[in-house]
Amino acid sequence: MLSVFGGPHILNHANNSASTKPAKPAAGAQVIEEIRPGQSIELLKELHILTREGKLNQDTRRKLKQVYHLYQFIEPLLVDVSGSDKGFTLVDHGAGKSYLGFILYDLFFNVAHQGPKTAKPVNGHIYGIETRSELVDKSRALAQRLGFARMTFLNLLVAEATTSVELPEQVDIVTALHACDTATDDAIAFGLAKQARHMVLVPCCQAEVAGVLRKNKALGLARSPLAELWRHPLHTREFGSQITNVLRCLQLEAHGYRVTVTELVGWEHSMKNELIIASRPQAPNAGKTRQAQARLQQVLAELDLGELTARFALP
Repeated sequence: MLSVFGGPHILNHANNSASTKPAKPAAGAQVIEEIRPGQSIELLKELHILTREGKLNQDTRRKLKQVYHLYQFIEPLLVDVSGSDKGFTLVDHGAGKSYLGFILYDLFFNVAHQGPKTAKPVNGHIYGIETRSELVDKSRALAQRLGFARMTFLNLLVAEATTSVELPEQVDIVTALHACDTATDDAIAFGLAKQARHMVLVPCCQAEVAGVLRKNKALGLARSPLAELWRHPLHTREFGSQITNVLRCLQLEAHGYRVTVTELVGWEHSMKNELIIASRPQAPNAGKTRQAQARLQQVLAELDLGELTARFALP
């Protein structure tokens, strides 16, 4: 699927060892086309992509394909920021069990850049930010066990991370997958404060905008027939979710980012699969930036969302 991946991986269940060279399968071995040379078998077991016996069933094969699908979007961004000698920094907010961070580390450092010893090594560091201390402890232990030395896990709120001395003053990539409600906005604020070159966001449930729409519904219905879009409670929730992401995209564009919105099909079997990728060019287009700033203010005013101006702050 990805250009950086090699051929099939042959797993021998008799000794549970992995061979990275194409070979004729031994008796009892399972040929797993999807697993690439250099991937950590232990990590795939920890993430329940491989069973404890090292097998891949239909469900886990689908999970692995979803992992590769996500990596396709992020790998070019990693390549873009990994050219300097000081190395890149990636901060994953709402990391949970750090599923994303571990997969990125394994595929980028251990698979994509496992070339000859004479090749210039790629330098970088991945940070996982999570509020649940028990998950942070487990991630630290797993990273140590796997030898993933360039990973750091911090027990912080997203908002706290912006001022934490444990993180660099500037970062290259910010990710936030299924960060609930306003945590995605906090991740965007973090990325803006840290002058991130790229942001990769998969928003989850969003209630704040829907709450304001609901509160101002009577005024909206009296003023504009478009308020019919959120007159019913179900429509209020869905429309609120849609508008939240529209405002996020406008906010990023208002800060000079180029924004792409697409679908992250099937990730975690979730209906919340909208993927927002924002990249800041070396020289943002001033005209498009001003237009996005004006549009953002107009949408907030048109939908009576003025009280959320601070949330979707302009530069």
